[in-house]
Amino acid sequence: MSTAADDDLWSAIGDPIRRTLIDLLLAGGPGTATSLSERLPVTRQAVSKHLAVLDRVGLVHATPVGRERHYQVDEAQLARAAAQLSAVGATWDARLRRIKQIAEAIERVNRGE
Repeated sequence: MSTAADDDLWSAIGDPIRRTLIDLLLAGGPGTATSLSERLPVTRQAVSKHLAVLDRVGLVHATPVGRERHYQVDEAQLARAAAQLSAVGATWDARLRRIKQIAEAIERVNRGE
């Protein structure tokens, strides 16, 4: 996946309402904008817009059922996002360990060790 697509994915996940929508769909299975909006402090129209963003980046998929669309999480795309986050976390852990080592070395030099 390209960097722009990754940026879109992380931008979509970055919104707290969208993260809550993902949580609700994971916990309760497929849902509609109407059923999900009943559990959130936003309108059905706002939920529809958030779901459209999640759909665009592939985190959810909609299935038409009559006049409604039933949304469910794409677990493969969510797993991909989680793996990316884990990799970023490991990279930053390594960087922070290196910064700590440098700071400790500077401290030893300043103490005359």
